[in-house]
Amino acid sequence: MKITILCVGKIKKKFLTEAVNDYKTRLSSQATVDIIEVADEKTPDGASAATEEKIREKEGKRLLEKMPKDAYKIALAIDGKKLSSEHFSEKIDNLMISGVSHIAFIIGGSIGLSPEVLQTADMKLSFSDMTFPHQLMRVILLEQVYRAYKIIKNEPYHK
Repeated sequence: MKITILCVGKIKKKFLTEAVNDYKTRLSSQATVDIIEVADEKTPDGASAATEEKIREKEGKRLLEKMPKDAYKIALAIDGKKLSSEHFSEKIDNLMISGVSHIAFIIGGSIGLSPEVLQTADMKLSFSDMTFPHQLMRVILLEQVYRAYKIIKNEPYHK
């Protein structure tokens, strides 16, 4: 399985980079994990809705340019479907069984994804009603993908 994480912005904290690399290493026997970063736009404090929309549009265009064409696309969005870890692992397992060999997860910037990016997604996924920093979301996502593989293989990490 090939997993691409397409995201806005670079990780700035060393401890987050270390966590991402740890999960990439853990997953290496199950999947090839590629992380593609696109530049983020600075969002001014108190930005208007119109300014935020322009920012999402610019970031969205960058994401769409890098979007893998052959992948099953899962956009992380607060209004997406919420799944337990077990159901998330079932989703990944079912995709593999149905012949999907490439999953792309899309993580937006600090103000989310553009409507154009959301429309290209095969699925919208929410990890919580809470808002998480988009840089931390990479770690959370990779941990859940790792957990999903452990559940699929019936290995003890999950409990």
